[in-house]
Amino acid sequence: MWLILQHNTPDDFVIATGVTTTVREFIIKAFNRLGIVIEFKGKGIDEIGYVSKINNTEVKVKAGDIVIKIDPQYFRPTEVELLIGDPTKAKRDLSGN
Repeated sequence: MWLILQHNTPDDFVIATGVTTTVREFIIKAFNRLGIVIEFKGKGIDEIGYVSKINNTEVKVKAGDIVIKIDPQYFRPTEVELLIGDPTKAKRDLSGN
């Protein structure tokens, strides 16, 4: 982000990994980073994510707490098959090479 602000001319850049990740994988990784292990139960719109284990004494959740629920209000009207960001331009134009 700092390199974007230092760029000589204003432009648009995609900041991405170039790797596709499911929402479930993202959620699991984010909670793991906080020291929280989550598991899922249920199916479809009724699926929930709950705390199964805590490896961080500073968090304010406890085992069994529901931390993820599906909310249809956030569904896309038309789903796309693949969402993946292409960071090629940012790497090329902001690398300083």
